[in-house]
Amino acid sequence: MGQKETVDILLVDDRKENLLALERLLDAPDLNIMKAESGNDALALALENDFALVLMDVQMPEMDGFETAELMRGTKLTKHVPIIFVTAISKEQKHVFKGYESGAVDYLFKPLDSDMLLAKVNTFLTLHRQKLALQRTNEGLRIANRKMLDQQKSIIEEERLKVLLQMAGATAHELNQPLMALLGAIEVMGLVKDDPEKLIQHADKAKTAGEKIADIVRSIQTLHRDETLPDAGDGERIRFDQKVRVLSIDNSVADFAAIQSLFTEETAVVFQHVFNIEMAFRELKKKPYDIILTDHILGEETGEDFLKRTARKKIDIPVIVVTDQGDEMVASRMIQVGAAGYLTKTGLSRQSLTREIHQALEKAKLRKEVRNAQRKLADMSIRDYLTNLYNRRYFRGILERECFRAERDNAAFSICIMDLDFFKTINDTYGHSAGDTVLVETANLLMSSFRKGDVVCRYGGEEFAVILHQTDGQKALVACETFRTALEKQVVAYNGNHLRVTVSIGIQTYDGSPVKTPGELIDQADQALFTAKKKGRNKVVANFE
Repeated sequence: MGQKETVDILLVDDRKENLLALERLLDAPDLNIMKAESGNDALALALENDFALVLMDVQMPEMDGFETAELMRGTKLTKHVPIIFVTAISKEQKHVFKGYESGAVDYLFKPLDSDMLLAKVNTFLTLHRQKLALQRTNEGLRIANRKMLDQQKSIIEEERLKVLLQMAGATAHELNQPLMALLGAIEVMGLVKDDPEKLIQHADKAKTAGEKIADIVRSIQTLHRDETLPDAGDGERIRFDQKVRVLSIDNSVADFAAIQSLFTEETAVVFQHVFNIEMAFRELKKKPYDIILTDHILGEETGEDFLKRTARKKIDIPVIVVTDQGDEMVASRMIQVGAAGYLTKTGLSRQSLTREIHQALEKAKLRKEVRNAQRKLADMSIRDYLTNLYNRRYFRGILERECFRAERDNAAFSICIMDLDFFKTINDTYGHSAGDTVLVETANLLMSSFRKGDVVCRYGGEEFAVILHQTDGQKALVACETFRTALEKQVVAYNGNHLRVTVSIGIQTYDGSPVKTPGELIDQADQALFTAKKKGRNKVVANFE
C-alpha cells in the first residue's frame, strides 16, 4: 500500500491553546493542518486552499462560527467544504439546528472525545480522497469545488465509461469483424483506384462495415437520461414541469398543511397525506410516488423504523425526513439507514425543501441509470448484437450447467452445431448487408422452430448452436431435420433479390456417462457437423454415443 495523499484541513478558534490541542490530537503525516484565529482569517485561507475539512469553534468575537459558515456556504469557492462545529455551547436543539442551517455537517461538543473526533475526521478525509481520485479519472469534472450533486453525476459518468468498456469487451468479436473489414476495404481501394468497378465494389464493402460499426455504437449508447433543466447555479435540476408525486407521513394535519402551502403555486407537485406508517404502506400499494416526506415521531414508531421497513420491502423511493423532534444523532442515524435528506420544520422554506427534493430525485435518477446500465451490460454480455440470440459465451455457461445436471441426474440432453452452407457466396455476391439479413431471418426461424426452454445461440459468424434440454438423440434429430427443411424452403427478400440458404447440422447427445467436459461435447458435435458437410451439406448428422 502506498502512502496516503496529503490533504489540507483548517482549524478555526480564537484561542491558540485550543488550536494547539486540536492540532496535537490530529497530528498525522498525511495531514497538512492550517490554523485561523478568527472568522475573517478562516475565510481568507479557505479562498486560497482546497480544504478537505474545517473544524470551527462557534463562539468567536467579531464574527462567530455560524456567520462564518454561512459566508463559506455562500461563496462558490468554499461552499463544498464540509464544516464540523467544535463547541462548548449547549446541546439544545435550537443551537444544533441553527448550526445545520448555517452550513455545518456535524457537531463535536467540548470536552472532546478524541476517538469520536478522529472517527469523524477520518470519515470526511476518506470522502475527500475519493473525490480527488474521481477527479483524476473523469475529465468531465471541471473544478474540485463542484457541489455534491455534480460529483454524483460524475460518478455516473464514470460508471457509463466502465459500462461502455465492458460492453466493448462483451462484443469484441462482433466489433472486430466489421472494423477489420472496413480497414481492409480502405486499403484495397488505394490499390485499385484505377479500376472503377473494383473501387465501387470495395467502397460498398467499406460502407457496409461502417454501418455495422455504427449499429454497435448505437446499441451501447442508449443509456436512458431523464430530462433536466439548467439551474441558476452551475449544475442541473429536475424539471418541476414534470409531475412530482409526494407522499407525506405526518400525524399533524397542521404541519402537513404548512408544508403543502409552500407549493401552492407549483401545480406540478402533488401531495398525498397519511398519518402513520401502516397507512403509508397501504398508499404505496395503490399508486406510485416520487418522494416521501416523513416526520421522525410517528406514534409508536419513528421515521427510522419506516426507513428500515422500506429497505426490507425493497421500496426504492427517496425519503426526506422533515421534523422538529430530534438532534444531530437522530439525523446521522436517519442518513445511515437510507434517508435522502433531513430538514427541520422550524424555519422550513420552499427553497430548502425544493433543494432537498431536487437532490433526492437526482440521486434516485442516478441510481436508476446505474441499474439500467448494469442490466444493459448484463444483457449485451450474453446477447449477439445482430440477431439478438444468446452468444457463444452464454452457450458455454449453459452447457457447463447442463453437463453437471446430466452427470447428477443421468438426464440426457443434446447440443446442435449448425453452419450455413456457402454463406460467403451471399456476402460476396450481394454484399454484407444481404448476409446480415439472411442471418437475422435464420435466427428468427430458429427461435420459432425450437421450444421456448431450449437455448438458441449465434455461435459465431454463420454458425449457430442449440441446447435441447432433456432431449435424446432421436428427438434432437427430428427437431433439427424439421428446422433444416424449413430453412431450405425459406426465401429471404433483399433489394429485389430472393435469397435461399441451407444448413449443415451436427448433433451430440449426452446423458452424463461417461463424464465429459463441455469442450469434448462441442468437439464431437463439430465432428458430426464435419461429416454432414462431407456428405454434401444440407444434412443433419447425429452422434448418439
